Amino acid sequence: MTHRTVGHPPGLPDDAHARVTAPSPECPVEITLAALRGRWTTLVVRELLRGDRSYTELRRALPTLSDKVLSERLAQLAAAGVLTRDRHPGWPPTVRYALTPRGHRLGPVLQALWNWGADTPPAEQPGPDPRPGPAPAPS
Repeated sequence: MTHRTVGHPPGLPDDAHARVTAPSPECPVEITLAALRGRWTTLVVRELLRGDRSYTELRRALPTLSDKVLSERLAQLAAAGVLTRDRHPGWPPTVRYALTPRGHRLGPVLQALWNWGADTPPAEQPGPDPRPGPAPAPS
């Protein structure tokens, strides 16, 4: 059996989704980007790659992340099939978040993104927005 990428440039699989002329929600790359969308999402996944965590443990690991955003990211990742939320009875009840097998497969994806970003020369790294900001208010 021939590998799907044989005869194609790297990063371009022999798949109909690789030949679309506009973004499509069915595209595997778009699905991945949607699962990882939003600020903090990759850091939440990173923490869960280290093992299952409670909400409190995630808050402790990411102390400047707001409760609202953490709750949103956990719900988003659960909806994408990246993590599970396991509620254990007791008083108080405990909830643990853990990556699904699908979520664990994001580890190499995040590593590849890290490697690509780490190889970016400083001149190509995004800097401050060159557009002028609002004028200072008169005093």
